[in-house]
Amino acid sequence: MFLLFTNPIYNEISALKSQVGSYDDALNNSKALENERDKLTAKYNTIDKADLAKLEKLLPENVDNIRLILELEKIITPYGMVLKDVKYNTTDTSATPANGVGQRAIANKQTPKDYGVFELQFSTSGTYDNFINFTKNLENNLRIVDIASINFSSSATTAGLLSKKDATEIYKYDFKIRTYWLKN
Repeated sequence: MFLLFTNPIYNEISALKSQVGSYDDALNNSKALENERDKLTAKYNTIDKADLAKLEKLLPENVDNIRLILELEKIITPYGMVLKDVKYNTTDTSATPANGVGQRAIANKQTPKDYGVFELQFSTSGTYDNFINFTKNLENNLRIVDIASINFSSSATTAGLLSKKDATEIYKYDFKIRTYWLKN
């Protein structure tokens, strides 16, 4: 009687007790996570709104290419320079580059990054002093911007409009920059 009826029920009760133990552990972990979340929320709420806006500008949560172009125009306009031939490309950091660095990353089996890279190309023309001032202001801008490349050339189109002395001081600058954004 014990082997046929009581033993299977006893084994089932033992299995249910172990399952209850695992549920208790999960519940305790859940409570610990809730406490941690509450602490982080309280800490986040103590951060000044202006500082949060600066953090959002430093590393935005989306690509926001229009805002970046407007920021660049705001930086470049005081120097009498104009953004021209604006081209952009959003690249994924998990994509494999053609060089050996990306292949080493595959060999190391690195996880995809939590950020994306936004590449922007544009040209402008102006004096060398204005170019230096623009790059300094770009460097001091709150948003993270890496200048990937700059190509210099003399501008033949402005040479006919200005005197010889002024035309030799005007150069065309082709920029390629990278900025970053957080992935959700």
